[in-house]
Amino acid sequence: MQYRHYKGGLYELVCEATLEADLSPMIIYRAHDGSIWARPKSVFFELVEVDGQKVPRFAPVA
Repeated sequence: MQYRHYKGGLYELVCEATLEADLSPMIIYRAHDGSIWARPKSVFFELVEVDGQKVPRFAPVA
């Protein structure tokens, strides 16, 4: 599934993983340029404030 970052980049969610150190859920995702990234699941799906409004950090692309 593809997601658009609130700053405009397009990313593909690759999988959900578990961080070995504390068993926290992580999201593994791929940028348009092929680079692979990881973020805590709670951060990937959180709302961020932009111009006084709450928007998803990553919004699903239909």
